[in-house]
Amino acid sequence: MTKQFFAYLLVMALVTYGVRMIPFTLMRSKIKSHYIRSFLYYVPYSVLGAMTFPYIFYSTGNVFTAAVGTAVAFVLAFFRCSLIVVAICASVAAFLAGLI
Repeated sequence: MTKQFFAYLLVMALVTYGVRMIPFTLMRSKIKSHYIRSFLYYVPYSVLGAMTFPYIFYSTGNVFTAAVGTAVAFVLAFFRCSLIVVAICASVAAFLAGLI
């Protein structure tokens, strides 16, 4: 059991290190293409959205309440409210929708 844990830990560490070091070893000069630089700028945001968004609809156990909370969050984010305001209002909206 312990050997298996440390084997998994080692593989995880190597993969994590490899993913972070491969770009540094392959890209020795600065990327000059404006298109590639703008593409790489948005990659973390799109990956975070792709990982987070599907889980939103399963977070409350009811798709309707999750959709209400998500709609409130989108509207408040559109009007550039702070993150804490968006999170609190979306949670309250989902809770109130669950009471209906």
